[in-house]
Amino acid sequence: MTDRKAQLAENLAKVEDRIATACTAAGRKREEVTLIVVTKTYPASDVRILSELGVRHVAENRDQDAAPKAAECADLPLTWHFVGQLQTNKVRSVVGYADLVQSVDRARLVTALSKEAVRIERRIGCLIQVALDAQESGRGERGGVGTGGIEELGELVAGAPGLRLDGLMTVAPLTGEYAGRQQAAFERLMDLSTVLRRAHPAANMVSAGMSSDLEQAVAAGATHVRVGTAVLGVRPRLG
Repeated sequence: MTDRKAQLAENLAKVEDRIATACTAAGRKREEVTLIVVTKTYPASDVRILSELGVRHVAENRDQDAAPKAAECADLPLTWHFVGQLQTNKVRSVVGYADLVQSVDRARLVTALSKEAVRIERRIGCLIQVALDAQESGRGERGGVGTGGIEELGELVAGAPGLRLDGLMTVAPLTGEYAGRQQAAFERLMDLSTVLRRAHPAANMVSAGMSSDLEQAVAAGATHVRVGTAVLGVRPRLG
């Protein structure tokens, strides 16, 4: 086993233990929570090692990094998630490799994703990114739609050809009433998910929690956690 593979295996085992412990504490089964490893800034060789170690879900947030990496790893049994703010001029590229887009936050993006998915005959899963630091119908500092915009955007996605409404995503906010209160933020997201599922029962995915707060996300009921640093190490600075 190479040094890098041994390092990733050790880190992955620690994260798996954290998730399992959090599930036990919350009275949940381990299989209720899916680990997504955020591989942004790391090379395709790391993605390949992760696949060998049993990882099946990976996430990227910059198309210029993700597109060549996904192409290089096209032979692997992976589900690719796009989690970054997505500009419409990048949609054609992203739809080519992403199985799910977790950062859907405006009508124009829904239209662009639908058009491209239909063009290449793909069906793309979509999560509405909820900004808990935004005004009711505003937008958050790191993307996302305010809570008042979820219903309308959900209806748009659900009715759009080539798209599938899978659920909600959030990033713990740095400002506003939920700043520093990760579990309260994630519990609020779960409440919003309950409302969404009344109209769209299949939209049951709740993506929340990262390396520093995955336990709070699991406690709140998240179905997916997005972990990067705890698995891959401290990220190199982007130039």
